[in-house]
Amino acid sequence: MRNLIISAALVAASLFGVTAQAAEAPAAPYVELANPVPVAEPGKIEVVELFWYGCPHCYAFEPVINPWVEKLPSDVNFVRIPAMFGGPWDAHGQMFLTLEAMGVEHKVHNAVFNAIQKEHKKLTDKNDMADFLATQGVDKDKFLATFDSFAIKGQIVKARELAKKYEITGVPTMIVNGKYRFDIGSAGGAEQALQLADQLVAKERAATKAAAN
Repeated sequence: MRNLIISAALVAASLFGVTAQAAEAPAAPYVELANPVPVAEPGKIEVVELFWYGCPHCYAFEPVINPWVEKLPSDVNFVRIPAMFGGPWDAHGQMFLTLEAMGVEHKVHNAVFNAIQKEHKKLTDKNDMADFLATQGVDKDKFLATFDSFAIKGQIVKARELAKKYEITGVPTMIVNGKYRFDIGSAGGAEQALQLADQLVAKERAATKAAAN
C-alpha cells in the first residue's frame, strides 16, 4: 500500500511538472490571423509595415528597416501602409498616400520623417504640407490637387480597412503574407523583428513550394 501511495504521488508530481512546464512555455512572438488578408501582388510574399510619421518608434526603426528592404529578394513585395487612427494620424496618412500616388514618396519619405520628428513640424494642414514639400522638389499645385482627389479618398478607405483586418492596435507593426502580425516589442527588438520577418518569409516560401509539388 505504501508503495502504491508513493507511486501515485510520483505520477501526480510528474503530471504537475508537465503542466507547469507547459504553462511556462514562451508565447510565440507573432500572432497568426484567424482570417488571412489577401496580398497586393499575388504570387509574391508580402511584408507590410504599418507606421505613422508622428511615431518616434517608427522613426527609430527607419535606419534598421530601410537597408533590409533594399536587400529583399525578388519574390518578396514590401508595402508601407499608414495607420490612420484619427487627427494627425489621418492627415499624415493622407500625405503619405498622396506622395505615393504621385510617385515621389520614396524621394521625400526621410525628409518628411525628419521634419516631423527632428524639426517638430506638425504638417497636419495640407497647405503647410505643400509648402514644405515644395522645398523638397514636389510640385505644390499637383500635390494639393492629388491630396483632395477621389483616388486618394479611395486609398484612405483601403488603408483603414486593411488596418482593421490586420487587427492592429499600434505602430510600427509588421504583417507577413497577410497571415502573421508582430511588432518590435513582441519580437524582442528592431533587429529581431526583421529576423522574424525573414523566418516567416522563408516559412511561406517553403509552403508555396510544397503546395506546388
